[in-house]
Amino acid sequence: MRRSVALTAIATIGLTGSVFASQIAPENVTFVDDIEVPISLTGQAGDAAKGREWYAGRKLGNCLACHATTDLNELPFHGEVGPAMDGVADRYEEAQLRAILVNSKKVFGDQTIMPGFYVVNPGARTAGDFQGQTIMSAQQIEDVIAYLKTLTE
Repeated sequence: MRRSVALTAIATIGLTGSVFASQIAPENVTFVDDIEVPISLTGQAGDAAKGREWYAGRKLGNCLACHATTDLNELPFHGEVGPAMDGVADRYEEAQLRAILVNSKKVFGDQTIMPGFYVVNPGARTAGDFQGQTIMSAQQIEDVIAYLKTLTE
């Protein structure tokens, strides 16, 4: 019941468009049951091609440092710390992927070394120049989600 009421409220806000005057700030992201962020952070669909770039990029998401995917076999040095991303779209709903990317520690607890990509100061060892910033922008999160949704079995 609680989840249904929360999703109805979120859907109503989303339909009015008032939430999307700009992107949702990191501190205002609403989680449902600590495992879902059901609405887009920007009100816009992500771009899968850009999401693939962010995912593969060594200077932004650096997802390949921990996660392998056959879609990016042309790139070297896939990590094995995190699960392989092949078939991730079959394992998780879009809202769950968004929650994991926004703040993986909220979803998985301290059992994960994955940083929250849309939280301010995502880790204890955040360098001074990066204090008060997120790793990715709201649109970059949406782009990566769009890319991950293409990774089916």
